[in-house]
Amino acid sequence: MKSLLIKDTTTEERIEIVKNALNFGGADCEGVDMDDMYDDYIFGLKELAEINLEFSERHAGEIKAESTMDRPTRGGCSMR
Repeated sequence: MKSLLIKDTTTEERIEIVKNALNFGGADCEGVDMDDMYDDYIFGLKELAEINLEFSERHAGEIKAESTMDRPTRGGCSMR
C-alpha cells in the first residue's frame, strides 16, 4: 500500500484518497460535512491522523454512524 502522508502524495491523489474512503464506509454522520472535514489534508495542511484525532476528541460519543443493520432493505432477501 502506498503511503498516505502529505509528503508522499499529490493534491489530486489526496482528493481520490478522501473520495474513495468516504464512499467505502457508506456511513452518514449526523451534523458533520465529511467532505469539508478533510480539506486540510487535501490541501496539505494536516495529516489524516491529525484530523481524525481532532474529530475524535471533539465529538467522542456525540455522533453515531448510520448502521447498515438499521437501514431498510430494498427488495430481495434479508437474513436478519
